[in-house]
Amino acid sequence: MITFDNQVAIVTGAGHGLGRSHALALASRGARVVVNDLGGARDGTGSSLTAAEAVVDEIEAAGGEAMANGADVTNRDAVDDMVAAAIERWGRVDILVNNAGILRDKSFANMGLDDFDVVVKVHLTGSANCTKAVWSHMRERSYGRIVMTTSSSGLYGNFGQANYGAAKLGVVGLMNTLKIEGAKYGIRVNAVAPVAHTRMTDELFPEEAKAVMQPEEVTPGVLFLVSEGAPTGVILAAGAGGYAVSRIFETDGIWLTPEERQPETIAARFDEIQDPAGQVAYTSGGEQSVKFLTKATAGSADA
Repeated sequence: MITFDNQVAIVTGAGHGLGRSHALALASRGARVVVNDLGGARDGTGSSLTAAEAVVDEIEAAGGEAMANGADVTNRDAVDDMVAAAIERWGRVDILVNNAGILRDKSFANMGLDDFDVVVKVHLTGSANCTKAVWSHMRERSYGRIVMTTSSSGLYGNFGQANYGAAKLGVVGLMNTLKIEGAKYGIRVNAVAPVAHTRMTDELFPEEAKAVMQPEEVTPGVLFLVSEGAPTGVILAAGAGGYAVSRIFETDGIWLTPEERQPETIAARFDEIQDPAGQVAYTSGGEQSVKFLTKATAGSADA
């Protein structure tokens, strides 16, 4: 049985949809929860604490403990104050779920760069701000569980979401480094790639699909990723009762002699370069360097 008794969790963007589902589920299993939500519209405009307070009311009505917070995740001082308030009230922060996000969808040709910047700032910089605010505390306590929220739009692409896709793949890069830096301090960092019907995705799914694409179907995966026995560095895709792992693979590739290192050679041998046989999912960037140095050493010896 996975429980979170005596643990403290911060869930951003928890006034609606996925964040609300995560916050309620964490509280139902014993966590004390900071319900963070700016309370703005889907595009990030406006603010209100009403949504966060409503979730807190639900948690308290069920016998749990929670506090509402309206910090804008792009505001470092407000985020620091949120974490400080949680520690002052409950003495610790064990879990951070970076879920806050906005949408400003347009084709790249029609997208203003201000809309690009603000989406990246909320999803990527906001996740970094919140993670930075808890990082030292988790290091000192030698324990922490952090989840980034990525998306298939970042992993695979989606028309009209250049800003969102860039931000969502960015949080994977953040995770990939933090899983390494946090390992010796007992901090595990993972990502969830959810598929769910929320106000963010209301126009994307037909009505018959919405009934099975509920946020509550994603939340069990998030609870696993923030549990004591969680893995680290995993991208867990979740939706409609399905769960899968997404990985970034690198093919084994080839080595070329100095004379062969021409674009024409690469073109002629590209099928070999992209051959999936022997491909590997690396756990750190250094493994790629080792691979190419090993090939270079072997190739030079044979030349």
